[in-house]
Amino acid sequence: MHELEGWSEEKRSAYLYRVVAEHEAGTARQALFSELAREAEKQAVIWERRAHAAGHPVPERYTPDLRARLVARLVGRFGVRPLRGVLAALKVRGMSLYTSATHGHALPHAVDEIGRRHRGVGSGGNLRAAVFGVNDGLISNASLILGIAGATADSQIILLSGIAGLIAGAFSMAAGEYVSVRSQREMYEYQIALEREELEHYPEAEAEELALIYEARGHSREEAVSMAKNLTADPEKALATLAREELGLNPGDLGSPWGAALFSFLSFAAGAAVPLVPFVFVAGPGGLAAAIAATAVALLAVGTTLSLFTGQSALYSGVRMLALGAAAGGFTYLIGRLLGVTLG
Repeated sequence: MHELEGWSEEKRSAYLYRVVAEHEAGTARQALFSELAREAEKQAVIWERRAHAAGHPVPERYTPDLRARLVARLVGRFGVRPLRGVLAALKVRGMSLYTSATHGHALPHAVDEIGRRHRGVGSGGNLRAAVFGVNDGLISNASLILGIAGATADSQIILLSGIAGLIAGAFSMAAGEYVSVRSQREMYEYQIALEREELEHYPEAEAEELALIYEARGHSREEAVSMAKNLTADPEKALATLAREELGLNPGDLGSPWGAALFSFLSFAAGAAVPLVPFVFVAGPGGLAAAIAATAVALLAVGTTLSLFTGQSALYSGVRMLALGAAAGGFTYLIGRLLGVTLG
């Protein structure tokens, strides 16, 4: 029933294009998505003819499924930008218009230019992810340890709780990162498979969709058509272009799920170990004091490092991170103290 699935997907895309166009009423994007809806309807006709040729009856009228109707309601309520990932997954093209990464960059004019501006970004992204992973582990485990310390002075209990917090938090972060990256990759692979099939069955229609998106960005009709034809001339290389320009997906941003999980696990564990290590060597109140001091220094260092990404003053960023960590730790300590008195 492959033909019926193709027909249904194109009809659903046309329905959602019209929903987006209605939401964009009065803007230049309205014309784009209205035209994309008409293109999707034309592609649905192609699938309908193939279905009839294969002996498969096609419903006389398309009825949007529950998911499409739900997304349509959400678009009406929250707008397109917050739902661009969901819309892209439902084969709604043109979502790159809503991603900030495309603003202010010239569009590629040849296949060789595809992805050039994205090369070399990965290392900076990994550093940023590492800093935030360390920060998560640092604040969450320090808060846990201070909360337990507020309830009991037993260093063994505090140490065991800190170890449990490190292990549980690191595995939780790793699992979450794995699912996140795996889901992104599955979506990309699914969309690429659709694009590959569409390029095979109706390459002219795919080039027209891409031309419409370029035209919506301010290029003349002739220039948009020329760019689209040049970029779709090579089917394999065209796939990356279609994913980025039609769906707002950047293949270079997709890493390995297992690599992301391991990276997240190690960075969280590194941060979570900072307030924990002092209790291994120092028992009693001295261990707590050492843990607080180590955490404070680490928070200042994390905040200072984050200033590299935010452009803020290193001192301001470090003090702000220290204040946030102190607030979280102090609050959990008071809760632990209250619970210790109440339950004791």
